[in-house]
Amino acid sequence: MQLTGSQVIIECLKEQGVDTVFGYPGGAILNVYDELYKHKDEIKHVLTSHEQGASHAADGYARSTGKVGVCLATSGPGATNLVTGIATAYMDSVPIVAITCNVGVPLLGKDSFQEIDITGVTMPITKHNYIVKDVNQLADIIRNAFNIARKGRPGPVLIDIPKDVTAAVTEYTYKAPEYPKRSTEYITEEGIEHALKMIEAAKKPFVFVGGGAVISGASEELKKFVYAIDAPVCDSLMGKGAFDGTDEHYTGMLGMHGTKASNLGVSECDLLVAIGVRFSDRVLGNASKFAHRAKILQIDIDPAEINKNIPTAAHIIGDVNEVLKALNAKLPQAEHEAWRRHIEEYNEKFPLTYNKEGLSGPFVIEKIYEMTKGDAIMVTEVGQHQMWAAQFYKYKNPRTLLTSGGLGTMGYGLGAAIGAQTAMPDKQVVNIAGDGCFRMNMNEIATAAREKLPLIEVIINNHVLGMVRQWQTLFYDHHYSATVLDDGVDYVKLAEAMGAESARAQSQEEFEEAFARALKSKKPFVIDCIIDSDDKVWPMVAPGAPINESFDEEDYVNTTSK
Repeated sequence: MQLTGSQVIIECLKEQGVDTVFGYPGGAILNVYDELYKHKDEIKHVLTSHEQGASHAADGYARSTGKVGVCLATSGPGATNLVTGIATAYMDSVPIVAITCNVGVPLLGKDSFQEIDITGVTMPITKHNYIVKDVNQLADIIRNAFNIARKGRPGPVLIDIPKDVTAAVTEYTYKAPEYPKRSTEYITEEGIEHALKMIEAAKKPFVFVGGGAVISGASEELKKFVYAIDAPVCDSLMGKGAFDGTDEHYTGMLGMHGTKASNLGVSECDLLVAIGVRFSDRVLGNASKFAHRAKILQIDIDPAEINKNIPTAAHIIGDVNEVLKALNAKLPQAEHEAWRRHIEEYNEKFPLTYNKEGLSGPFVIEKIYEMTKGDAIMVTEVGQHQMWAAQFYKYKNPRTLLTSGGLGTMGYGLGAAIGAQTAMPDKQVVNIAGDGCFRMNMNEIATAAREKLPLIEVIINNHVLGMVRQWQTLFYDHHYSATVLDDGVDYVKLAEAMGAESARAQSQEEFEEAFARALKSKKPFVIDCIIDSDDKVWPMVAPGAPINESFDEEDYVNTTSK
């Protein structure tokens, strides 16, 4: 049948099973929004307060569901406002499709009003991108974009469509979506057998789990694997929930703010099985001394990650779930009771602790865990509160911590929480923010209020840029340059002005009361939690130090008092 380009866009979104899009209209994309209006009963549109909020919402939708998130923006500044969200998704392997519209084809390259070369801008931060100058190619490009976003290691794809292409007419025929098969082409019998020999020879194996295990849905096979090789397990920030955080094999996060048990254990192990990780610098510390006693077996879907940051003794390239399934089919039952007991002793000797008096970030996170029964979708911004959320909430299932790991995007969380709450209306979504992060995209509270989303926004308000201040305290001789936020913004009044409910908490009792109210609310609820400006995230590894030199507050006090 004959359809306009805008009609083709909507039909292709319906083909792909898209039920929700996040966006902000403008002149160049008006034809698309006119068609969207006609299909509002089939595709829900969430109007965000800013295009960056739309890109983060598409990201949160994708992370919480495993489906492709979709965002829309107009040309020029509308398109460039998506860039931070696209980069965030790219760094964390999140499948989103961003659709922008541009000036008409005859006006391209002429510095026309609100023209930008958005494909050029986003080339380094997308898996692929397109500018569609021929309406006859539009449907196939949209289909390809969704396939690329999903396939292998997922990621964002951008489609830029000039306005005249959205108005042009073409022949459209429905085509059922093609879902990519799991990547198995590089999984060989020889590779599996070599890995099995390494595992069987190990006396002190340790498993390190990352976001790839979450993306591949490998939790069940991962648990079988861990129990078969009888090894302790740590994770990266992105790997939270892939392995049950309440399991006796679990030792906590690895790296700069990881547990001492994980950092010391990985430093002592003789085999490190790295599953779906990219060996980020925040995990490695001093890369030359990372896991220096161990052979490293890396399992990852992306060949580019093999030997990129850390040399491996062996690797298997493929979908994590499929690799683990192949290994599990042949693994004999191992027993490493003495080794696991040794790591458990580290956990007992070096538990995560904090001052139990007064209101603090760790107390807030533990109380949220208790009051949500560990069943919330936790979202975070970036900074101290992010690390506390990683340390003190026990993630039992995948896709329950949504956070900007690779790019470290302040302002990510609220938009992502909107996306997750829209996708998962029956789940309680909680966004943990610092006051510095909250003010970056706090306008999205108005979006949550308009959409009547019962998400809870918890501001860990220390009146400073907490993580930067922590570094200034520890490594910059207390030079608090541009990190004090003492301008007196009243977040309670601000939230209420945007249509949310709100409360301020300055004590443990006030927080518990406020959070209980928030859980019963049918509207977005903002809690402004006042904590001390000098609360710190412990333990910590100094930049450039090996991870086994992790230090906590007691170590720091003892060192500085000498």
